[in-house]
Amino acid sequence: MNAIDVKGLTKRFGKKLVVNNVSLNVKPGEIVGFLGPNGSGKTTCIRMMCGLLKPDQGHGQVLGYDLLKDRLLIKSQVGYMTQKFSFYEDLTIEENLSFVARLYDLKSVKKHTTETLEKLGLLSRRDQLAGELSGGWKQRLALAACTMHKPKLLLLDEPTAGVDPKARRDFWEEIHRLAAEGMTVLVSTHYMDEAERCHRITYISYGVKLADGPLGDVIADAGLYTYTLTGTNLERFIPELQANKGVNQVAPFGNSLHVTGTNLQALKRALKPLEQHDDIHIERAETNLEDVFIKFMSDSTDNMQ
Repeated sequence: MNAIDVKGLTKRFGKKLVVNNVSLNVKPGEIVGFLGPNGSGKTTCIRMMCGLLKPDQGHGQVLGYDLLKDRLLIKSQVGYMTQKFSFYEDLTIEENLSFVARLYDLKSVKKHTTETLEKLGLLSRRDQLAGELSGGWKQRLALAACTMHKPKLLLLDEPTAGVDPKARRDFWEEIHRLAAEGMTVLVSTHYMDEAERCHRITYISYGVKLADGPLGDVIADAGLYTYTLTGTNLERFIPELQANKGVNQVAPFGNSLHVTGTNLQALKRALKPLEQHDDIHIERAETNLEDVFIKFMSDSTDNMQ
């Protein structure tokens, strides 16, 4: 049985169609990256799957519970970490965790709180006010709070926004540890390196699911070809390349340009005139997830327009 098995999720807010017929399957113990531009419907999807929002259309199961009939049961078995820090900043770390333990009706609140503090390395900071924490420590507190009741499914909505690279790496090590213990994780993110840490990715753009599968399959299915140009003063060629119909994207990377297109022969023709410049080196390169991400965004229509 899949941890998440939902079909045709649809949600409107007034006349705006925010999520349009989205289906999603996630296996137990799997880490799935949920990608898409801002306003694409990721948060709305997550809130429907954790029982906070009722879909206008669609059906399915989360952790074996009916998405429409068993929303309260789903809430009790899911850990949900929101984009914004949502705990009381004028309470200490320990007081916040004790409050959460009582919300979940955990027996021996003190025991669960202390164990959670120890497990995530927060014991020495137990008396510190939550509002005084750095972004990384706030993230640790939020993760501790949403996992202390040992949920079977963890839904994370852009959990590492605004934290430093070290905190992000530590966070992902913890996520993989939880998944190894059997917890299922669905995580929305804008960071390509984080998406690459997932077992599988799902891409949603303005309410519509465009891709789903292992990272390599999603990149291959996008049908993009990529060349790297290295040399000096490459910026002078950007307008010319962008105006060429054979080129989909031109992206500067330090002293190089990443040039992509969906038609290999047309892309080669677009790059041919640049071969006469002795100070430019052109070579075929691997398409990466960021190239695919930008292609999806370029091909999509904003449902809020």
